Amino acid sequence: MSSLPLWASAVIGTAVFFILMFLRMHVGLSLMIAGFIGFLMTRGWGPATGTLATTIFETSTSPILVVIPLFVVMGVLAGAGGPIRGAFDTFDRWVGHFRGGLAMATVGSCAAFGAVCGDNIATAMVMDRAALPQMRQRGYADTLSFGSIAAGGNLGILIPPSAAFVVYGFITETPIADLFISGIIPGIVLTVLFMIQIAIQCRINPALAPTHVAASWRERLVSLKGLLAILVGFLLVMGGLMTGWFTPQEAGAVGAVVMLVVSLPYRQLTFKAVVNGLVEAVKTTAMILLLIFGARYFSYFLTSTEVALSLSDAIVGAGLNRYWVMILVVAVLFILGCLMDIWSVMIITLPIFFPILMDMGFSPLQMGVITVLCIMIGCITPPVGVVVFTLAGSHREVPMYTIFRGVWPFVATMGLMLFLLIFLPSLSTWLPSLM
Repeated sequence: MSSLPLWASAVIGTAVFFILMFLRMHVGLSLMIAGFIGFLMTRGWGPATGTLATTIFETSTSPILVVIPLFVVMGVLAGAGGPIRGAFDTFDRWVGHFRGGLAMATVGSCAAFGAVCGDNIATAMVMDRAALPQMRQRGYADTLSFGSIAAGGNLGILIPPSAAFVVYGFITETPIADLFISGIIPGIVLTVLFMIQIAIQCRINPALAPTHVAASWRERLVSLKGLLAILVGFLLVMGGLMTGWFTPQEAGAVGAVVMLVVSLPYRQLTFKAVVNGLVEAVKTTAMILLLIFGARYFSYFLTSTEVALSLSDAIVGAGLNRYWVMILVVAVLFILGCLMDIWSVMIITLPIFFPILMDMGFSPLQMGVITVLCIMIGCITPPVGVVVFTLAGSHREVPMYTIFRGVWPFVATMGLMLFLLIFLPSLSTWLPSLM
């Protein structure tokens, strides 16, 4: 065992992690190697290898993580099978005639797709293919078009079922069903705020989007069938969770099967799309598992050094108002969200910040929605902004700064939503309390 003080071992282990991460090693492996070196310094070879083996075994056999691949498959089937295009056509019939209405329809469709897909990048890419050609055909400015797709795509990790909530629940041991339900009202409110913001933008600058001929009431009513497939999937999954008919794992399995069945009438779902969905589910789950392996192992190392406990005691002992502490945590989540993927941010920060905020009286459900929203903001802001980079990679003719310019009004709206969530916790806690 090393004669180094425990705090020095924690500093060295953390430094190793950041060095490996900036050398572009996978975050999960960086955490695992840094944790192993830390355990070697503090506990020796036996505890280091034993804790590593136990961590990997316990994490990989957790039934909670089965939910992730099932919801990934559910989303892929909805995107490839036709339901999402039907939803977009419905929103277009109802709001497309307003100035900026097609951007509003894009945001609404993203919210609908988020109800069957737990990933923001997948939601943005599906809506990019479905909505961008029509917005360009009608003369929409690229800033508004890409801004609505990028920001709307982010709704995929806020509106349940959400893979981000699954990982949050796994790390913090918060019930997954409660987390899913806690995201419903914030997701709806944010969708409405986005639409109001688009209307205000287009009123201030009419050049962003033209008006369009309104659909007849008959066309609007007939178009409602386009929401049927999404609605059936969402109601079965969330209804089963709220009533206690399903566990989250069973809800994921039911949702995947239902989405396969309701996609059949569109005649767009191919065998290749189903196989691609299964492969994507395996890749996503493997990536998340590796991150969780590393994060849990590294957090065990930090716990053994008592640094996290000392940090918590220092923050509590400083006597800061709990809202100031929450704002500081939000700032850290936002900054890291600009630099890393959503899984890495949660896995690195939650073991440290979650106990502190719970001791200060915040709800784990409130913290879950706030965490996801902070990461959503980071996903569309520089310097990384993974959703923006993904869209820019598919449209190399569009300068990246054009997309970033388009998302700033949406970032401001999300900042307003973040303020509401901090000071009105019932937005995230009221609906789960009815279960």
